[in-house]
Amino acid sequence: MRDEQFTLIGRQPVLEAYRSGQTVDRLFVQEGLREGTLSSILREARRQSTPLDFVKRSRLDEMSGGENHQGVMAYLAAYRYYEISDMLSDAREKGEDPFLIFLDGIEDPHNLGAIIRTANLAGAHGVVIPKRRAAGLTASAAKASAGALNYTKVAKVTNLSKTIEELKKEGIWFLCADMEGESMYQQRLTGPIALVIGNEGEGVSRLVRESCDMRASIPMKGEIDSLNASVACGVLAYEIVRQRLSAERR
Repeated sequence: MRDEQFTLIGRQPVLEAYRSGQTVDRLFVQEGLREGTLSSILREARRQSTPLDFVKRSRLDEMSGGENHQGVMAYLAAYRYYEISDMLSDAREKGEDPFLIFLDGIEDPHNLGAIIRTANLAGAHGVVIPKRRAAGLTASAAKASAGALNYTKVAKVTNLSKTIEELKKEGIWFLCADMEGESMYQQRLTGPIALVIGNEGEGVSRLVRESCDMRASIPMKGEIDSLNASVACGVLAYEIVRQRLSAERR
């Protein structure tokens, strides 16, 4: 189900969105079409690195609810995206060590919104998501955040692994949520840190996992073997909060 107010249908609305500087989260173009204003739309999409899907006309017909889509549809971001540098600046202004949350392929906008809410309450300086194969800042994500998107910065990056390597040079340590990792209670989780949470079904991808410095598991005593991604994020984030508070009291 699409969020009506953040869905554009037809060539002119999509082209005007690009020209006015709005953030297009995802673009859908009918297979085989390139003529006329579509070429301008595709040029703007490449320039802004918009995730692009070429799909059959039947899918666009279904997605548009029967409206005249002219071979193109787009999803807009409900909120603006920031740069990671903005998050690091916030940490410096508050006199705090950076605390970021990286999401590797969270596809459910409700999970994304819940994690953004947790990030805000745990005092994280921002959330980082990939451009592809992940939920963006849709109205559904905004609603699930319960207002936290008004106060929590979200950045979108092309390559999570590359971004992690760059931030490690800035002194940030990366903690990967991993069922095979050492218990979170056995690890030192203070200082500049980024928590990495993986896809709802497959967890953190291999390349991203290998880029991390530490792997932490959550002790589990029940019969099932995993937590919802947003719940796992909350548990790990608050262990980071607990250790930070303990370090401040020393």
